Amino acid sequence: MNPRNAGRVALAALPFVLATAADLILFATRRDRLPAQLASHFVGNGRADDHASQGSYIALVAILFIGTGALWTLMAVAAKFTGRGYQRLVASGYALAGALGYLMAVVMLINVDAAQDAQGRAQGVSFPMWHMAVALGVAALAFGLGLLLAALLPVAEAPAGGGPAGGGERTALAHGEVAGWARSAGTWWLLPVALVVLVGGIVLLPTAGWGAAVPALLVGVVLVCFARPYVTVDRRGITVSGLLPWPRIRVPLDRIEEASSRDIKALAEYGGWGYRLTPGRTGVMIRSGEGIVARLSGGRDFAVTVDDSATAAALLNTLIDQRRTEK
Repeated sequence: MNPRNAGRVALAALPFVLATAADLILFATRRDRLPAQLASHFVGNGRADDHASQGSYIALVAILFIGTGALWTLMAVAAKFTGRGYQRLVASGYALAGALGYLMAVVMLINVDAAQDAQGRAQGVSFPMWHMAVALGVAALAFGLGLLLAALLPVAEAPAGGGPAGGGERTALAHGEVAGWARSAGTWWLLPVALVVLVGGIVLLPTAGWGAAVPALLVGVVLVCFARPYVTVDRRGITVSGLLPWPRIRVPLDRIEEASSRDIKALAEYGGWGYRLTPGRTGVMIRSGEGIVARLSGGRDFAVTVDDSATAAALLNTLIDQRRTEK
């Protein structure tokens, strides 16, 4: 593993390792004072309506942190984001680990010295809802810490190929020269929305159960993965991917007739944001603004909104010319 990836692994995994260790230590030091069956699920008024054995609860804690931590570490290593995009990705992991770690610890603490019935189930345990507000505060503090630590691990910007295209429609390449272009695309508000959805899933976990929490957590993770898609232009064509290698969208170079850069109105032209499929055109719309528009061999257009699209379109046209010359 190269040093940069090792640094990304350590930085992304650290909050989940610390949260797991803290909760396991808390469990080990309070185990003799915990009931055999912990109150583990609570309704909206904080009243417990389900229980879990000590072993089941601590196994859930370990699986939750290991699984979430592994996912975030994989995203951090696979992510092509640089600069602030990478820092926000790492910081969001810190926020998630902080909130989850706090809530899991609180559930154990409110069970300490609880009375038990004949089956060993905790009695008289309630979950004060103000802990949700504290969890959000912990998440905010952890997010700030994650930003600070991520800033200490410099990540070089991905080089853009071909240089500025200006108003030209081609990029000058010497015979046999290979070039590529890459840039992350996105809007500032999408990552905060993703974090809100994730925190909502965390809030639902102890109050509404897994049935309501898991969909919110999954949607939040998906939004984080695609909050800033990564657009690549090279001899393979146009590739749009998220933080993970899959899923991704690729338009092969041999399907592209020509490319241009223009201002795109996502709502008016494509009916909204995200992956759009409309008559005569498809596209990835993260925002309105400048973007690459590729005319495909079947007459359809494929577009993606991204900065520096003129450079990408010029390089695409040059690569198309080279492909045609080689035939």
